[in-house]
Amino acid sequence: MTYIRETIVTTVDTKGVAHIAPLGIIQQDDGWVIAPFHPSKTLENLAAIPFAIANYTDDMLVFAGCLTGRKDWPTVAVKNCPVPRLESALSHSVLKVVSVDDDALRPRHFCKVVSEATHAPFTGLNRAKAAVLELAILVSRLSMLPPDKIQAEIAYLTIAIEKTGGPDEHQAWSWLMQKVKDHQDAADSKGKSAIHHGGDI
Repeated sequence: MTYIRETIVTTVDTKGVAHIAPLGIIQQDDGWVIAPFHPSKTLENLAAIPFAIANYTDDMLVFAGCLTGRKDWPTVAVKNCPVPRLESALSHSVLKVVSVDDDALRPRHFCKVVSEATHAPFTGLNRAKAAVLELAILVSRLSMLPPDKIQAEIAYLTIAIEKTGGPDEHQAWSWLMQKVKDHQDAADSKGKSAIHHGGDI
């Protein structure tokens, strides 16, 4: 059984500019695998600077923001590491790439943990935060899922948002739902265009 942690991964390019991306890191032996899609900025950065930080945060605005074009989140320098951590991270792990299994779709970067630190207490579980995270994952796969699957998942997740969500969770949810709406509108427009074109033939 594969064990995956949903994290915010920070990497840097050769100029030291940080890139922030939500990624599930995969446990393997005594380390973690980062497997970004090709092409991606995370993949490009790891090739240039083979370090990353796995940021463990319950700030759902960051997850939702990164998937909706809002990627300018505060970071903090980490001692003896070229990559900064997320300021809102409850804890983090510094990861060093030690080997790469190349793949045309998702190269797998096996990383060792160089150091770890805790910055704030974890104050408990919240269903709305979990719902936002699940919606964020859903949004990242919109082009791969049928419309009925998307709507069924959203209907279920909405219950947790309505019952247990705070202002941040509702804001994050609204960002992601706009992304879903944009995707659906584009699909509907494409469908209508195809129908119209078919009628002209």
